[in-house]
Amino acid sequence: MIDILQPGMLTSVQDLGRIGHRQQGIHPGGALNLLALSTANLLVGNPNTAAGLEITMGACEMRFTDDTRIALCGDDFDARLDGKPIATYWSIPVRAGQSLKLSPCGPGGAPAIRTYLAIAGGIDTTPVLGSRSTDLKASFGGYKGRALRKGDRLPTAEVNSPTVFGPAFGVRSPQWSGLGVLEHDSSKQITLRVLPGPEYEQFTVAAREQLWQDKWRITPNSNRMGYRLEGPELKRKPGRDLLSHGVVPGVIQVPPSGQPIILLGDAQTTGGYPKIGVVISADLWKLAQAPLNAQLQLRLCDLEQALRASEEQQNYLTHIEQTVAALSWSRATQYRK
Repeated sequence: MIDILQPGMLTSVQDLGRIGHRQQGIHPGGALNLLALSTANLLVGNPNTAAGLEITMGACEMRFTDDTRIALCGDDFDARLDGKPIATYWSIPVRAGQSLKLSPCGPGGAPAIRTYLAIAGGIDTTPVLGSRSTDLKASFGGYKGRALRKGDRLPTAEVNSPTVFGPAFGVRSPQWSGLGVLEHDSSKQITLRVLPGPEYEQFTVAAREQLWQDKWRITPNSNRMGYRLEGPELKRKPGRDLLSHGVVPGVIQVPPSGQPIILLGDAQTTGGYPKIGVVISADLWKLAQAPLNAQLQLRLCDLEQALRASEEQQNYLTHIEQTVAALSWSRATQYRK
C-alpha cells in the first residue's frame, strides 16, 4: 500500500493510456509524458505498461507500507526519502514505513511541472476498458475516478523478488542523453518538431511563416486537454467551414481567434478547427514538461525525421530495459549463491 499524506495540487494514477476507444468518444488519456513514466517503470523492473503516479506541481507526501523499489522520472521536485535527497532517473530501494516528500518546485526554486513515480509491481487499481489511467473529466479509472486526496490508500501489486532490494542505480535522463534536444534549444526556449497538418495550405503564406519564425507562449489557460498558445494571429484563407473530424494528441488546432491550441492526452476525440500542424510523438514529452508561460519554437520536420526521432526514443528505452535486466540477473545469481 501507499498512504497519501498530502496529495499536492494534482496527483493521479496513470499508465500509457486507454487505447482503441476513440469510436466511442473516449480519449486515450494516460500519462502526458509517456517517456518519463515508461522509464520510471523500467527502472523498478516493471513493464512500461504498469500504472504509476503523475504528480503535477509537486507538494505531495506519501508513506510506503512495505519494502519496495521506486523511481521518479520527469522534473526534479527536490524529492526526499525520510529527509534524505534522492535524484530523478534513479532506482531506489525503499523500506516499509519510509516517507517520500516532494517540494512545490525544484531545487533553488527552479520551475517544475510534472514528475512520475513508479513503484515495483505497479499501482494495482482495477482496470477500466483495459487501462488503469484516471479519466479526470469523465470520473472513471485510476483510484475512484479522481485525483488523489489526503488519506487515500493505493494498492500495489505484490513483488517477490530479491532483486528489488539491491543497491540504488541511475540512468541518464532524456535531456542528458540528447534525446530530442536540438542544437538551438536553451533553458528559456523549448523547440518542438512539427509536421504540416492537413489544412496547412489553407493558411496564408504569412501565417505559415509566422508558425515557424515566431515564438509561442504557453498561457495559464492550459491543462491536460491542451496547451493554449499566445503569439501572432494565424489567418486562414477565406473558405468553407470544416466538418468535425478526428484529432489526436499533438494536433495543433487554430480556432477563429488565430491563437493555436496543441491537443494533449485528455483532449476530445473530434473537432472542427483547422489543423495547421502536428507535434511529432517523440517530442510530446518535452511539451508535457513545459511550464506555463514557457516559450515554444516550432520547427518544421518531415515524416522521415519524425520516424527517426521515434526510433531514437525506443532505442533509449530498450537500452534501459536491457541494463536493468542485466543487473537483475546478476543480483538473482548472487542471491542464489
